[in-house]
Amino acid sequence: MNASTIARNSALARGAMLASPSVRSAMLARHLPKIAILLAVLVGVCGLATLVMVGSLLGLAPGLPNSAAEAFGQATPSATAVAGIPAVYLSLYERAGARYGIDWTILAGIGKVECDHGRDPDPSCTKEGAVNSAGAGGPMQFLASTFATYGVSAEGAGRPDRWNPADAIFSAANYLRASGAPGDYKKAIFAYNHASWYVEEVEHWASVYRGAVGSHEGGGSPGETELSGVAGVGIETFIEDWPQVGPVRMVAGTRALLTPRDGHVALVPAQAPKVVQAMVIAGNELQDLPYGSAGHPDPRGAVNEDCSSTVNYVLYRSGVRPIDEIVRDNPLAQDYVNWGDAGPGRWVTIYSTTSPTDHVFIVIAGLRLDTSHNGTDVGPNRLEDGPRWRILNEIPTWAHWSVRHPPGL
Repeated sequence: MNASTIARNSALARGAMLASPSVRSAMLARHLPKIAILLAVLVGVCGLATLVMVGSLLGLAPGLPNSAAEAFGQATPSATAVAGIPAVYLSLYERAGARYGIDWTILAGIGKVECDHGRDPDPSCTKEGAVNSAGAGGPMQFLASTFATYGVSAEGAGRPDRWNPADAIFSAANYLRASGAPGDYKKAIFAYNHASWYVEEVEHWASVYRGAVGSHEGGGSPGETELSGVAGVGIETFIEDWPQVGPVRMVAGTRALLTPRDGHVALVPAQAPKVVQAMVIAGNELQDLPYGSAGHPDPRGAVNEDCSSTVNYVLYRSGVRPIDEIVRDNPLAQDYVNWGDAGPGRWVTIYSTTSPTDHVFIVIAGLRLDTSHNGTDVGPNRLEDGPRWRILNEIPTWAHWSVRHPPGL
């Protein structure tokens, strides 16, 4: 075998070693004969020890890890991860996790919440130089100041670029490691985004991507449920065991839907983030209440709710706004005109106005929760006052709306 052939087959071996486990398996299957020849030559030149070393690096030696991720005790991707994360991003999450010795699924959870693995239409996620209202940019939504400290080049050369997926993901791994991972993932995630709901959301998606959620019927923790057979993929979700809440009814996909026979019950979308699922459940809890102001300043246990106390309750119940803050500030409709981030959210959008009258409502996973219904509802609750799920193919046009969303949603 000549030198050029050895070099070419060595490159194949290195490519297989650096790829993600799923990609590496395919490469090894396709090029195994060539790699086997390379190993034979190496044995002849360098002896058996070289064969064992190279074989272990490629995952061919018995009893040794067959991937860098496994060497750090990391989980293999769940069916949901393989189906829902672009292959390039999945490989980058695994490689970055292995390099920095952290759980790759936490990186994937952040990538999902921030920019849906580079698929979010917000220009700040993918357009070089574009940032959101907070100044964050790139698929992992780095601030310039944070990236200046923790940004790294994935390939180890050149100036790191926060809009480059590889650099962004490896930099996120570096940041998490510096912030406490793997010893304290909650602390590290909170450092990434100072919000408790954000920590829960990232951990939720991490559990989905590593297939760590069980079935309630199978003896799992209370409140857990698993849906299978959705587009041929097992969809795993987790719902907390909320007090005074009946069975949680799920629907496949990312949009909430009303049940066919009961307009007071919205089906919880199985593939929505945990905090969004919690919002849908909170909306269901309010459906039998009449309209009134009893929900101010504290919306908990109120005998009636108006437009703003309805939104306050949903944000409190899902963990987006602390109850102490709500009771202290007593947010009214006009207070939501400037609350949150500008523009519609990926999952949740809040519409508020002060003209011609003060009003606010919230759209959760495509379903509108509103106390207003005259001419703005064609669904089963169109004749009912109070907080209800409303059906209308367009946003009511009687006001000039401020359109905003909870940060990250």
